[in-house]
Amino acid sequence: MTHEEILAQYGPRESMEYDVVIVGGGPAGLTTAIRLKQLNADLSVVVLEKGSEAGAHILSGAVMDPRALTELFPDWKERGAPLTQPVSGDDVLFLSETGQTRTPDFLVPRNFHNEGCYVISLSNVVKWLAQQAEGLGVEVFAGFAAAEVLYDDQGRVKGVATGNLGVGKDGEPHDGFQIGMELHGKYTVFAEGARGHLGKQLLSKFKLTDGKDTQTFAIGIKELWEIPADKAQPGKVVHTAGWPMQDDTFGGGFLYHLENNQVTLGFVIGLDYQNPHMSPFEEMQRWKTHPTIRAHIEGGKRIGYGARAINNGTPQALPKLVFPGGALVGCDAGFLNAARIKGSHAAIKSGMLCAEALAPALAAGRAQDELTAYPEAFESSWLHKELQQTRNFKLWFKKGKTVGQLMTGIEQWLLPKLGVQSPPWTLHNHKADHESLKAASRCAPIAYPKPDGKLSFDRLSSVFISNTNHEENQPAHLTLKNADVPQTINLATYGGPESRYCPAGVYEFVEGQLVINAQNCVHCKTCDIKDPTQNIVWITPEGGGGPNYVGM
Repeated sequence: MTHEEILAQYGPRESMEYDVVIVGGGPAGLTTAIRLKQLNADLSVVVLEKGSEAGAHILSGAVMDPRALTELFPDWKERGAPLTQPVSGDDVLFLSETGQTRTPDFLVPRNFHNEGCYVISLSNVVKWLAQQAEGLGVEVFAGFAAAEVLYDDQGRVKGVATGNLGVGKDGEPHDGFQIGMELHGKYTVFAEGARGHLGKQLLSKFKLTDGKDTQTFAIGIKELWEIPADKAQPGKVVHTAGWPMQDDTFGGGFLYHLENNQVTLGFVIGLDYQNPHMSPFEEMQRWKTHPTIRAHIEGGKRIGYGARAINNGTPQALPKLVFPGGALVGCDAGFLNAARIKGSHAAIKSGMLCAEALAPALAAGRAQDELTAYPEAFESSWLHKELQQTRNFKLWFKKGKTVGQLMTGIEQWLLPKLGVQSPPWTLHNHKADHESLKAASRCAPIAYPKPDGKLSFDRLSSVFISNTNHEENQPAHLTLKNADVPQTINLATYGGPESRYCPAGVYEFVEGQLVINAQNCVHCKTCDIKDPTQNIVWITPEGGGGPNYVGM
């Protein structure tokens, strides 16, 4: 049955009314809710989170700048926020295949300075934010995926509908069927993270990217390790460039020492890479075998794995933030600061700015109009200033690794020394990541070493420790516009890159035909971004499905 046929037979859907509906229970969405209730405790606010619980789908490095959190909760330490491990030292390393060169402290660009920051688990911070929100009276509905944007007869956003439950692979409702519910709001805030499913639709419908640069993305692949006590260096922060990247592909590694003999580490690769033979997952696995990285984790045990697409964070590519009836916050808009490798503080600040525009609008009796005060407040905020200072970072690397490193030094080290805080020039990008992939015949194959099961691993064992699960009898949430394209174009021209860029083994070619293992999906959104024909469309599965990250 089609969605319309299901509605006709089982509808109408029940609806619930709120002042504000928020889609996404990450740092941006929860902060929007918290700040709203701080400003007006009588407002009715609901947060929808597709993960099984708050934090289940949250994955980040992460070194957190507490500036925005301190504005939200000046007493966050007394409240027990899980920011307890201050950064104790920074290493910025350039790796050769077997060696390293450490950047002297006095030459480290300002974007890599982490004084006053904390090494954290962002999923734990989000769990704590959800507790704070609920304590203020916010309704947090975990396990409910917002699957559809609802519009009124004037085309304004009036809320969202959750997905139906109990629809089989054949599209027919089965015994456990439950029709979705509508949540109506005077305003609806979208905080789904990078490449949000509904946010993508809103960008198109309201032409929010007209006149803007084209947004670019990266994939971040992360692991959590327990290490021997004699290797622990709590608060140590390591960033690497160079090996194993063999060409001008944008990429680098991170390794952060947490408390309790734990290390979080991972690799970020720009999704504008050109060689379709590249596998970001395998690049990360062999990076761990470098003597410098091996020294931190050898003898330890891998206890967590995950992956997520991230924005590259150029303010030139920020869409219009508001539309009739709602707004975009956090990485659904693209506020991440790629140069600082930080997004949580930006997500929190954007949520606060949005809430501070929502509260007076609601007090004035307004509804479903454009919150122009929100983008105006952003333009005059410290977040805008910070993003402007680093606006060219990723784009310089599009001109080559050497140019990128040189210009980062000029813009983030030399100019500040000369008293120039923001570069006097601006670069632009109008090429989507999927357009950069070259034909397989034009690129050299890459031979990756086999995993050893101690430092390096395969995809399926990795997905296993991400605790990923989906109800098997449901329509695939990884959909194809044209079922023939993977074979006739992607495999024939590009060598089937989806079998390599997916970090979870979702896509494989069996006897020349694409097989989609949707059960493995960790909701990273890489396929939705990197598919060279833009034939793959990621839609929401049943709520509660996907990864269940612990401490990530």
